[in-house]
Amino acid sequence: MQVPIIRKNVVFTPDSKRVVTRYFMNGKQRTQKMVSHIMTLDEKKVKSTLEQTLREFARRHRNITKVFYKHCEKIRGIIEDMQIDYANLSDERKMLIGSYCTMEYSIESAAFFNPSIVEDFDQSDLEAGEKRVIISFRATGEGHISSIVFRRGILDKNNDLRVMKIGKNIDKAEVGHKTFYNKQRFIKKLEEMHTADKYLSCIMQELPEEFEFLVLKDLVNKALASTTIRQEKRTALEEIIWLADSFYDLQFKHDSDITERVIFPISESESRGIEDARFVRFVDDDGFNSVFATYTAYNGHTILPKLISTEDFYTFRVMPLHGAGAQNKNLAVFPRKIKGKYAMLSRIDGVNNYIMFSEKLTQWNNPILLQEPRYTWEFTQIGNCGSPLWTSEGWLVITHGVGAMRRYCIGASLFDLEDPSKEIGRLKEPLLSPLEDEREGYVPNVVYSCGSLIHNNSLILPYAVSDYSSTYGVVDLIDLLNALKKSN
Repeated sequence: MQVPIIRKNVVFTPDSKRVVTRYFMNGKQRTQKMVSHIMTLDEKKVKSTLEQTLREFARRHRNITKVFYKHCEKIRGIIEDMQIDYANLSDERKMLIGSYCTMEYSIESAAFFNPSIVEDFDQSDLEAGEKRVIISFRATGEGHISSIVFRRGILDKNNDLRVMKIGKNIDKAEVGHKTFYNKQRFIKKLEEMHTADKYLSCIMQELPEEFEFLVLKDLVNKALASTTIRQEKRTALEEIIWLADSFYDLQFKHDSDITERVIFPISESESRGIEDARFVRFVDDDGFNSVFATYTAYNGHTILPKLISTEDFYTFRVMPLHGAGAQNKNLAVFPRKIKGKYAMLSRIDGVNNYIMFSEKLTQWNNPILLQEPRYTWEFTQIGNCGSPLWTSEGWLVITHGVGAMRRYCIGASLFDLEDPSKEIGRLKEPLLSPLEDEREGYVPNVVYSCGSLIHNNSLILPYAVSDYSSTYGVVDLIDLLNALKKSN
């Protein structure tokens, strides 16, 4: 017997009006030509042209003049190569040049999907039965570049979601990169990424045990400058920089609303997208609360599992995950330690569910096979749909299964609280399958989630509809747990 699910009528759809500014560089020669044109303008014409640009775009972005300055600074070398005294350029001329090196990017014009939901840190001023929540989404725009965006809402006593109003501007964070790296850990991660050893030694032997990012980058750039470099070596050297560039901190302004904050690809390792973030509210042994998220960084041909941590949704620390178990996609952290160790779900072979335990949150080895495809609707692969949920009966894991015609369905399993490698029960039928009106989208025949929560003795299950839009469903927790216990 299938467990009933109530689909709610709240729908999150892509909005092409949600735009951010991005650096735009159209090649050195064309950029020099553009600068030459601007240098022919007198100051009066520079000011009037800049004013026209600001009139059109200032209301769409916060502090756009700061963006223009920053983007002009990025081509300072090109400008100075033209024998132009950069220091003597007027502020208005620098801003105008920067405006030509700026473009708008619609972050969610193509899809708004793969949601994950967590309890907000702030639960003040709520009525009985209400819970304030934060929902993350994978927003995808032109070129299939994905980022992470947020919505805030309140679940009431009937499990109806009241979504808060969306802010007008989108705020990209200030970025701070890690400056020092441990040589041995760095080499180990490159080995896990299968970077060719024969191209590592020439770089790594030049570095001390603790090295700076800029020193590494200088060594790699010198090697890349060779005119005889082979493509295989170039790729290996680029992967060294991708890894070093993948450690960073993000700081959003405190006058930004959470709906205005976007975690956009920063490092080369994620230049083609930040995919499927699985957020979880984590409670440490001392009772301290934080939020973690795992996601997949993708640069077009290599994936890198990464971890985000935050204590307030203003400051985020981003770092890669290490170890033989930190492979492939589908990693999800448990919301608390088990017998003093962190626990993680994974799908290292792309087909089966695994579980891992670790003393360190960023180091994962010795994956244990947890589940294999068993039923027809999951014969292609089985994976998690977000972090496990604690219940008095066991760890509730929402899963996804892929069957015939690459149809994605959502299932559920139950595992022992003390030893989550032991399965208590598993639904034979999907908990959620795509309905007829949910089959069409960016990727047809898909329902998928990246994280759920429990509220008012109900499972609150946000899910994506065919990789285009998102909604949520509600399942009675007692009905679900009873069905799981009976399933074996």
